[in-house]
Amino acid sequence: MKIVLQRVTHASVKVDGTVTGKIDTGYLILFGAGKDDTQEDCRRLADKIINLRIFPDDNGKINLSLKDVKGSLLIVPQFTLYADCRKGNRPNFIQAGSPDSANSLFEYFTEYCRSKGQDVQTGIFGADMKVELLNDGPFTIILE
Repeated sequence: MKIVLQRVTHASVKVDGTVTGKIDTGYLILFGAGKDDTQEDCRRLADKIINLRIFPDDNGKINLSLKDVKGSLLIVPQFTLYADCRKGNRPNFIQAGSPDSANSLFEYFTEYCRSKGQDVQTGIFGADMKVELLNDGPFTIILE
């Protein structure tokens, strides 16, 4: 599993001109599932993300979690995180999960985050999406 997490002041995703997810303070998460990923991987990364302390406290120290700031998650499926560009000029996606498996893990990940009390908005698996965000910091972390 590959996650690109960006701390944002706001973010949204549109499909065919319609907003499918929109948040204010929180994380934009680009979610990629690999062919060997499991629900346990989803739970481990979701717990890490929810408890990650990368928001500033009153003293400006990076000390607060998503829960502490009552932030939201915008989770966008993105299989291209598994692009392998080492050979040639056209990426291959051999390590990406199959569409059925990746969609199942995406749904599981989002529902698991919701079960932890998080406000979760999403993109649509397999759709052509337009993502807008204001990266706060900028603060971007890659998790695997």
